[in-house]
Amino acid sequence: MSTAELIFVLVKAWLVTGAFVSVIFLTIGIDQIDEDAQDAYVFRPLLVPAILLIWPLVLWRWYVLKTGRDNPMSRFHPVRKAHDVVAVMLAAAIIAALVAGFSVRQTWPADADPVQLSEKSESSK
Repeated sequence: MSTAELIFVLVKAWLVTGAFVSVIFLTIGIDQIDEDAQDAYVFRPLLVPAILLIWPLVLWRWYVLKTGRDNPMSRFHPVRKAHDVVAVMLAAAIIAALVAGFSVRQTWPADADPVQLSEKSESSK
């Protein structure tokens, strides 16, 4: 099995698992964890693409809310100091990637003669 085939099989398995999770979550789970979603069936198909991609997070959040381990007050903690450092590092990485991309240029070989790939058609003459 080539690398491309392996990647394709893994992506396919990820999406099939996500489809299974989305069917179960949107029929059973969403009513259990979100009282505002009860009897609201029109918006649920809009959630399917997101659930296909982030199904592990959906399962984890469903588990946390269902078992009562969620601490709502923890959502209001101030931003951690590490977030500022990571933001500066990401900005520096973006600038470094742009500088590297602009500094590495491909040059055309000077001794190569241009070759016409096909003759002009009668209509373009």
